[in-house]
Amino acid sequence: MILYKPIVASVVVTLMIVGLAAAQDATKRPPAPATSAPTAAAPAASVPAAAAPAPTAAGVAVGPEYKIGIDDVLDIAVWNNTTVSRTVPVRPDGKITLPLINEVQAAGLTPTQLRASIMAKLVEYMPTPELSVIVREVHSNKISVLGEVRKAGRYEITQRATVLDAVALAGGFNDWARRSKLVIMRQEGNGVKRIPVNYNRIVAEEDENVILQPGDIVVVP
Repeated sequence: MILYKPIVASVVVTLMIVGLAAAQDATKRPPAPATSAPTAAAPAASVPAAAAPAPTAAGVAVGPEYKIGIDDVLDIAVWNNTTVSRTVPVRPDGKITLPLINEVQAAGLTPTQLRASIMAKLVEYMPTPELSVIVREVHSNKISVLGEVRKAGRYEITQRATVLDAVALAGGFNDWARRSKLVIMRQEGNGVKRIPVNYNRIVAEEDENVILQPGDIVVVP
C-alpha cells in the first residue's frame, strides 16, 4: 500500500490544480445573460367594444348645404358604439338602414339634418348620443345626355359641369344633331322645367354656358 500513496497524492494534487484553474477562468469570463423560458407573444391590447372610439373617415369635400342623394355612401359614426357605427349606401328609395333604429330617410337631407334625425331616434336607446355623418363617396351627382349624341347615357360628375361638358362626356354630336335646339330638363318641385340651350351660341361666346345640376337631362334633338 505504501507504493500507491505517491500516486494517489499526485492525482489529488493534479485535480486540485485543474479545479483551481477552471475556477479562475470562470471568474474572468463575463456572466452569461439571464435567460427565461420562451413565452408566447402578448396579444395586442384590445379595447372593449363599449369603450372603442367611433370610426372616422376623411370623406369628400361637400358644402354644408349639400343634399345627400341616392347611391351616395355615408359614414355614420356613433361615439362609443361600434354596433350602430357603420358605412352605408343610400338606397334607391332614399333611405339607409342602421341597427336599432332600422330605416332612416337620407336622400334630400344635408348631413347635419340627417345627424339630427338619427340622434332623435337613438335617444330611445342611449341618453346622450354623440355621432357624426360624413359623406364618404358622392355618386348622386349624375346627369343624363339623350338624343343625337355618340354615347347617350347617364354620367357621374364630380365637380361643376356645364352643357359643353355634358356633350363632351357623350362623345360629341351625331352628324344630324340640331345643335341650336338643345333642351335641359330639370326637376323643380313636382314639375319639370325646360331650359332651351343654343350650343352654337355658347361656343361663339354669345350665350352663357349653362351650369348643370345633379339630375339634369340634356336632350339633343
